[in-house]
Amino acid sequence: MSRPMTCGLRGMKYRRVFTEGMIVSPTVHFVRHAQGYHNLCVENQSIHDPSLTPLGEAQCYQLGQDFPYHSSVDLLVASPLRRTLYTTLLGFQPELKRGLAIIALPEAQELADIPCDTGSDVHILEEEFRDHPIDFSLVKEDWTSNKGKWAADAEIVEKRAREVRQWLKARPEKDIVLVTHGGTGWANTEFRSYIFANDSGDNAGIVETVASRQRRKGSETPLSQTEQRELKAAKQNLWNESGYFPQSKV
Repeated sequence: MSRPMTCGLRGMKYRRVFTEGMIVSPTVHFVRHAQGYHNLCVENQSIHDPSLTPLGEAQCYQLGQDFPYHSSVDLLVASPLRRTLYTTLLGFQPELKRGLAIIALPEAQELADIPCDTGSDVHILEEEFRDHPIDFSLVKEDWTSNKGKWAADAEIVEKRAREVRQWLKARPEKDIVLVTHGGTGWANTEFRSYIFANDSGDNAGIVETVASRQRRKGSETPLSQTEQRELKAAKQNLWNESGYFPQSKV
Protein backbone atom coordinates (compact mmCIF):
# COMPACT_ATOMS: atom_id res chain seq x y z
CA MET A 1 0.00 0.00 0.00
CA SER A 2 1.34 3.43 -0.91
CA ARG A 3 1.33 6.44 1.39
CA PRO A 4 2.56 9.98 0.72
CA MET A 5 5.09 11.88 2.80
CA THR A 6 5.60 15.62 2.47
CA CYS A 7 8.93 17.37 2.65
CA GLY A 8 9.77 21.02 2.22
CA LEU A 9 12.19 23.08 0.12
CA ARG A 10 11.94 26.86 0.38
CA GLY A 11 8.60 26.44 2.12
CA MET A 12 7.18 24.34 -0.71
CA LYS A 13 5.75 20.87 -0.23
CA TYR A 14 6.29 17.76 -2.29
CA ARG A 15 5.23 14.16 -1.97
CA ARG A 16 7.54 11.20 -1.80
CA VAL A 17 5.81 7.98 -2.78
CA PHE A 18 6.34 4.81 -0.77
CA THR A 19 5.37 1.42 -2.20
CA GLU A 20 5.50 -1.49 0.22
CA GLY A 21 8.03 0.36 2.33
CA MET A 22 10.31 1.25 -0.60
CA ILE A 23 10.87 4.75 -1.96
CA VAL A 24 10.20 4.80 -5.69
CA SER A 25 12.43 7.46 -7.25
CA PRO A 26 11.90 8.89 -10.72
CA THR A 27 13.90 8.71 -13.89
CA VAL A 28 15.03 12.20 -14.93
CA HIS A 29 15.87 13.15 -18.50
CA PHE A 30 18.24 16.12 -18.43
CA VAL A 31 18.08 18.15 -21.65
CA ARG A 32 20.37 20.98 -22.68
CA HIS A 33 18.63 23.94 -24.34
CA ALA A 34 18.79 24.52 -28.10
CA GLN A 35 21.16 27.04 -29.69
CA GLY A 36 20.73 30.57 -28.38
CA TYR A 37 22.16 33.78 -29.81
CA HIS A 38 24.81 33.77 -27.07
CA ASN A 39 26.15 30.50 -28.52
CA LEU A 40 27.11 32.18 -31.81
CA CYS A 41 30.10 34.18 -30.55
CA VAL A 42 31.75 35.42 -27.36
CA GLU A 43 30.51 38.97 -28.00
CA ASN A 44 26.92 37.74 -27.79
CA GLN A 45 27.42 36.71 -24.19
CA SER A 46 26.64 40.36 -23.41
CA ILE A 47 23.03 39.80 -24.55
CA HIS A 48 20.70 39.62 -21.59
CA ASP A 49 18.68 36.37 -21.40
CA PRO A 50 18.89 35.62 -25.15
CA SER A 51 16.32 33.59 -27.00
CA LEU A 52 16.80 30.83 -29.56
CA THR A 53 18.25 31.28 -33.02
CA PRO A 54 16.33 29.94 -36.05
CA LEU A 55 18.70 26.96 -35.98
CA GLY A 56 17.89 26.53 -32.30
CA GLU A 57 14.19 26.38 -33.08
CA ALA A 58 14.86 23.75 -35.74
CA GLN A 59 16.90 21.79 -33.18
CA CYS A 60 13.87 21.78 -30.88
CA TYR A 61 11.65 20.26 -33.55
CA GLN A 62 14.31 17.62 -34.20
CA LEU A 63 14.48 16.94 -30.47
CA GLY A 64 10.74 16.36 -30.53
CA GLN A 65 11.26 13.66 -33.16
CA ASP A 66 14.32 12.06 -31.56
CA PHE A 67 13.22 11.94 -27.92
CA PRO A 68 11.85 8.41 -27.35
CA TYR A 69 9.95 8.83 -24.08
CA HIS A 70 7.17 11.31 -24.88
CA SER A 71 4.40 8.89 -23.98
CA SER A 72 5.72 8.14 -20.48
CA VAL A 73 6.81 11.62 -19.36
CA ASP A 74 4.55 12.92 -16.61
CA LEU A 75 6.35 16.11 -15.56
CA LEU A 76 8.06 18.92 -17.48
CA VAL A 77 10.48 21.20 -15.63
CA ALA A 78 12.65 23.99 -17.03
CA SER A 79 15.13 26.60 -15.95
CA PRO A 80 13.30 29.96 -16.17
CA LEU A 81 15.70 31.42 -18.74
CA ARG A 82 14.09 32.16 -22.10
CA ARG A 83 16.17 29.66 -24.09
CA THR A 84 15.22 26.76 -21.82
CA LEU A 85 11.55 27.71 -21.68
CA TYR A 86 11.31 27.93 -25.47
CA THR A 87 13.21 24.66 -25.88
CA THR A 88 10.65 22.95 -23.65
CA LEU A 89 7.69 24.51 -25.45
CA LEU A 90 8.96 23.56 -28.91
CA GLY A 91 10.62 20.23 -28.14
CA PHE A 92 7.97 18.63 -25.92
CA GLN A 93 4.74 19.40 -27.72
CA PRO A 94 3.30 15.88 -27.30
CA GLU A 95 3.40 16.30 -23.52
CA LEU A 96 1.84 19.76 -23.72
CA LYS A 97 -0.93 18.44 -25.96
CA ARG A 98 -1.63 15.80 -23.30
CA GLY A 99 -2.26 18.62 -20.84
CA LEU A 100 1.06 18.80 -18.99
CA ALA A 101 2.28 22.20 -17.85
CA ILE A 102 5.89 23.33 -17.43
CA ILE A 103 7.18 24.12 -13.95
CA ALA A 104 9.80 26.88 -14.02
CA LEU A 105 12.43 25.96 -11.41
CA PRO A 106 14.80 28.84 -10.56
CA GLU A 107 17.36 26.61 -8.84
CA ALA A 108 18.01 25.07 -12.28
CA GLN A 109 19.20 28.37 -13.76
CA GLU A 110 22.66 28.93 -15.25
CA LEU A 111 25.65 29.11 -12.89
CA ALA A 112 27.41 32.31 -14.06
CA ASP A 113 26.45 35.96 -13.57
CA ILE A 114 27.23 37.31 -17.04
CA PRO A 115 24.29 38.90 -18.95
CA CYS A 116 23.48 35.89 -21.13
CA ASP A 117 23.25 33.66 -18.04
CA THR A 118 21.08 36.04 -16.01
CA GLY A 119 17.35 35.57 -16.29
CA SER A 120 14.54 38.08 -16.78
CA ASP A 121 12.24 39.56 -14.17
CA VAL A 122 9.47 37.11 -13.37
CA HIS A 123 6.78 39.65 -14.30
CA ILE A 124 8.33 40.04 -17.75
CA LEU A 125 8.35 36.27 -18.18
CA GLU A 126 4.75 35.94 -17.06
CA GLU A 127 3.73 38.49 -19.66
CA GLU A 128 5.84 37.00 -22.47
CA PHE A 129 4.58 33.47 -21.85
CA ARG A 130 1.04 34.33 -20.78
CA ASP A 131 -0.47 32.18 -23.55
CA HIS A 132 1.60 29.12 -22.66
CA PRO A 133 1.13 26.57 -19.84
CA ILE A 134 4.08 27.58 -17.66
CA ASP A 135 3.86 27.70 -13.87
CA PHE A 136 6.06 30.52 -12.53
CA SER A 137 4.89 30.21 -8.91
CA LEU A 138 8.32 29.03 -7.70
CA VAL A 139 10.14 31.95 -9.35
CA LYS A 140 10.60 34.79 -6.88
CA GLU A 141 11.53 38.39 -7.64
CA ASP A 142 15.14 38.00 -6.43
CA TRP A 143 16.00 35.03 -8.64
CA THR A 144 17.99 37.24 -11.05
CA SER A 145 19.98 39.06 -8.35
CA ASN A 146 23.15 36.93 -8.60
CA LYS A 147 23.45 37.45 -4.85
CA GLY A 148 23.02 35.26 -1.79
CA LYS A 149 21.46 31.95 -2.80
CA TRP A 150 21.69 32.99 -6.45
CA ALA A 151 25.37 33.98 -6.43
CA ALA A 152 27.85 32.64 -9.01
CA ASP A 153 29.96 31.01 -6.32
CA ALA A 154 31.17 27.42 -6.58
CA GLU A 155 29.84 26.28 -3.18
CA ILE A 156 26.51 28.05 -3.64
CA VAL A 157 26.09 26.65 -7.15
CA GLU A 158 26.78 23.17 -5.81
CA LYS A 159 24.16 23.67 -3.10
CA ARG A 160 21.59 24.81 -5.67
CA ALA A 161 22.32 21.75 -7.78
CA ARG A 162 21.79 19.52 -4.75
CA GLU A 163 18.47 21.24 -4.04
CA VAL A 164 17.36 20.57 -7.61
CA ARG A 165 18.21 16.88 -7.25
CA GLN A 166 16.41 16.66 -3.90
CA TRP A 167 13.36 18.39 -5.38
CA LEU A 168 13.27 16.02 -8.33
CA LYS A 169 13.78 12.93 -6.17
CA ALA A 170 10.88 13.93 -3.92
CA ARG A 171 8.41 14.40 -6.76
CA PRO A 172 5.63 11.80 -7.11
CA GLU A 173 6.02 11.63 -10.90
CA LYS A 174 8.05 8.76 -12.32
CA ASP A 175 9.36 10.11 -15.66
CA ILE A 176 10.58 13.71 -15.53
CA VAL A 177 12.11 16.01 -18.13
CA LEU A 178 14.33 18.87 -16.91
CA VAL A 179 15.42 21.30 -19.62
CA THR A 180 18.39 23.17 -18.29
CA HIS A 181 21.95 24.19 -19.17
CA GLY A 182 25.03 22.24 -20.17
CA GLY A 183 28.66 23.01 -20.60
CA THR A 184 31.59 21.21 -22.12
CA GLY A 185 30.54 17.84 -23.48
CA TRP A 186 26.84 18.62 -23.93
CA ALA A 187 25.55 19.48 -27.40
CA ASN A 188 22.52 21.71 -27.83
CA THR A 189 19.33 19.67 -27.21
CA GLU A 190 21.36 16.67 -26.09
CA PHE A 191 19.48 14.58 -23.54
CA ARG A 192 20.70 12.05 -21.01
CA SER A 193 18.68 9.93 -18.61
CA TYR A 194 19.48 9.39 -14.93
CA ILE A 195 18.19 7.52 -11.92
CA PHE A 196 18.94 8.24 -8.28
CA ALA A 197 21.71 6.28 -6.57
CA ASN A 198 20.41 4.04 -3.78
CA ASP A 199 23.16 5.01 -1.33
CA SER A 200 23.37 8.75 -1.97
CA GLY A 201 21.22 9.84 1.00
CA ASP A 202 20.41 13.55 1.27
CA ASN A 203 22.87 14.31 -1.52
CA ALA A 204 20.40 12.73 -3.96
CA GLY A 205 23.20 11.54 -6.21
CA ILE A 206 22.34 10.44 -9.73
CA VAL A 207 23.63 7.76 -12.08
CA GLU A 208 23.23 7.76 -15.85
CA THR A 209 21.17 4.83 -17.08
CA VAL A 210 22.78 2.12 -19.17
CA ALA A 211 20.40 2.83 -22.06
CA SER A 212 21.34 6.52 -22.01
CA ARG A 213 25.06 5.80 -22.05
CA GLN A 214 24.74 3.27 -24.82
CA ARG A 215 22.62 5.66 -26.87
CA ARG A 216 25.24 8.40 -26.85
CA LYS A 217 28.62 6.72 -26.39
CA GLY A 218 28.48 2.96 -26.21
CA SER A 219 29.12 0.74 -23.23
CA GLU A 220 32.26 2.14 -21.63
CA THR A 221 32.72 1.73 -17.87
CA PRO A 222 31.35 4.72 -15.90
CA LEU A 223 33.56 6.71 -13.55
CA SER A 224 33.86 5.38 -10.01
CA GLN A 225 32.84 7.58 -7.08
CA THR A 226 36.52 8.33 -6.37
CA GLU A 227 37.12 9.30 -10.01
CA GLN A 228 34.02 11.52 -9.95
CA ARG A 229 35.28 13.32 -6.81
CA GLU A 230 38.72 13.83 -8.35
CA LEU A 231 37.20 15.19 -11.57
CA LYS A 232 34.95 17.53 -9.60
CA ALA A 233 37.91 18.88 -7.58
CA ALA A 234 39.98 19.40 -10.73
CA LYS A 235 37.16 21.28 -12.46
CA GLN A 236 36.53 23.49 -9.43
CA ASN A 237 40.23 24.37 -9.21
CA LEU A 238 40.20 25.26 -12.90
CA TRP A 239 37.15 27.50 -12.41
CA ASN A 240 38.77 29.29 -9.49
CA GLU A 241 42.09 29.76 -11.29
CA SER A 242 40.37 31.13 -14.38
CA GLY A 243 38.29 33.58 -12.35
CA TYR A 244 35.07 31.98 -13.58
CA PHE A 245 33.64 32.19 -10.07
CA PRO A 246 34.17 35.30 -7.94
CA GLN A 247 36.26 34.64 -4.86
CA SER A 248 34.23 36.85 -2.55
CA LYS A 249 31.08 35.59 -0.89
CA VAL A 250 27.97 37.60 -1.73
